Amino acid sequence: MKQIAIAVVEHQDRFLIGQRPAGVALAGLWEFPGGKMHATETPEQAAVRECLEETGLVVAAKFRYPDRAHVYAHDAVQLHFVACEPSDPSAVPLAPFRWIARQELSNFEFPAGNRELLAILAQ
Repeated sequence: MKQIAIAVVEHQDRFLIGQRPAGVALAGLWEFPGGKMHATETPEQAAVRECLEETGLVVAAKFRYPDRAHVYAHDAVQLHFVACEPSDPSAVPLAPFRWIARQELSNFEFPAGNRELLAILAQ
């Protein structure tokens, strides 16, 4: 099972999300920055690294949301959700990432493995 670290970056009740490109699994869906963990990384380290690589933003890990195992048609993954905050809130993320308000989260379609997290964030 692939180990995936996800940076749930929040600042002033806004979250950083990006749309998956065409030609990849789950294309067109929205996601938080994240990716495969290296063998020696903690989820926190991987989330911070992946966020920098994908968005250009430096973030600090704050705490963990509950992990979630999920089986997609194309893969099985263990998702490690890490709450993060940006070091420089005025920094602009690289495309396709952008900030959205908490109340907008339900307007975007995320992968099924994110459903429990989205329910927590909606509270």
